[in-house]
Amino acid sequence: MNEVEQLEGKEYRSGFVAVVGRPNVGKSTLINSMMGTQIAITSSRPETTRKVIRAILTTDEYQIVLVDTPGIHRPRTLLGQRLNDMVDESLSDADAIAFLLPADQEIGPGDKRILSRLRSNFSHKDENGHWQWDKPIIGVLTKIDGLNRSQLVEKLIELDQFGNFSEIVPVSAKEYDNVDEVRSVFAQQMPVGPQMYPTNQISEESAEDTIAELIRGAFLEQLSDELPHSLAVTIDAIEYPEEDESEGEGRAHVYASIYIERSSQKPIILGRGAENLVRVKKKLRTPINRIVGMKSTLILHVKIAKDWQSDPKKLERLGFN
Repeated sequence: MNEVEQLEGKEYRSGFVAVVGRPNVGKSTLINSMMGTQIAITSSRPETTRKVIRAILTTDEYQIVLVDTPGIHRPRTLLGQRLNDMVDESLSDADAIAFLLPADQEIGPGDKRILSRLRSNFSHKDENGHWQWDKPIIGVLTKIDGLNRSQLVEKLIELDQFGNFSEIVPVSAKEYDNVDEVRSVFAQQMPVGPQMYPTNQISEESAEDTIAELIRGAFLEQLSDELPHSLAVTIDAIEYPEEDESEGEGRAHVYASIYIERSSQKPIILGRGAENLVRVKKKLRTPINRIVGMKSTLILHVKIAKDWQSDPKKLERLGFN
C-alpha cells in the first residue's frame, strides 16, 4: 500500500487517461491547464502534437498520467500514418479515454470517424442492441467560454446523444474554467492502485525531447502556414561544462538541428539577418536553462532532409519509429 493510503486511510487511485480528438481541439491546452504548467506545446495550427507526451498529475488522492496524443486525422503521408499508430497504441494502454469535442464547432465527419474507431475497439452491444463501453470514455466539451448557459446545455445534450459517454464534462482550459472538475472526473474513473511515479515528476519526457518540442513550438508561433508539417527538430547533444568550470561562468551547450524538406524553406526559417533564430534563442533562454539546470547556450543548425515525411529511414532518424 502506498504511503499516502496508509496516512489517509483512503484508497489511492492511479492510471492513464489518453486524450484524443481531431487536430486543434485543445488537447495540449487542456493538459497544460490541468498540470498548471506547460508540458505540451500548443499552437493554433492543426497537427501541432507529433509525439505522445505523458504528463504526470499527482495529488494526495490520485496520480493521473495524461497522455497527449497527436490529432486523429486522415493520413496524407507516412508520418501521418505513424502518428495515427501512436494514438492506437496509447488508446489500448489507457485506463480511460477523454474524447475532446470543441463547443465552437459542429460535430463533424472527423468526430464521427473517431467515435466509430473507439466503438469498434472498446465497446460492445448489449442484448437490446445498445452500445456499452468496455472502458470509461469521457466526453469533454472544450472551448465553452463562447457559450451562454442555454447554448452550453444544448451542447451537452448533443454530446450525450452523440456518444453515450460514460461521463461528460465541459471546460474552457484557456480560461481555467471548470478545470478542477475535469481533474475530479478523470480521477473518479481511475482504478484503485499505487502511486507509479515520484511525486515531483511531472513528465516522462527526457530533457532532449522537451527542448526539441519547445524549439519546434517557438518556430510554429512565428512561421508561415506552409512550414509546420515540414519542420522537425532533434537535439544532437547537450554538453555540460567540466566541474571546475561550472562553479564559475561555465555554461551548458545545447546543439539542435532543425530539419526542413526543401532548400527554399531555409530563408523562411532563418528570417532576415537570421532574426528568427535570434528570437527563438531569446524566447527559450529561461525554459532551457531551467531544464538543463544552469545557464546555457542554444546552437541551432538548419538542415535539409528532402521529403522526410514520407521516407521511412529519415522518419526513423528523426524519432518517428
